[in-house]
Amino acid sequence: MANTSSAKKNVRKMARKTEVNRNRRSQVRSFLRRVEDAITAGDKSAANEALKKAEPALMRAVNRGIFHKNTAARKISRLNKRVKAIG
Repeated sequence: MANTSSAKKNVRKMARKTEVNRNRRSQVRSFLRRVEDAITAGDKSAANEALKKAEPALMRAVNRGIFHKNTAARKISRLNKRVKAIG
């Protein structure tokens, strides 16, 4: 348990940031899930549209420190490859 007042404040700040980051990560995962669903359904146009929305959301998450840059690049690359393989 935190002893000093500054340590207690840091605990409160971390709790707020954790909640914000959890929401952002969840939002990005929702975008990625939409792409996955479109790929599974075999709808190339819907998959392209979903990917166009997912890519900037994922890169914003990288800028905010939620995902590593290479992780995001790998995910985008693999999704792009799968979308192009449809049809």
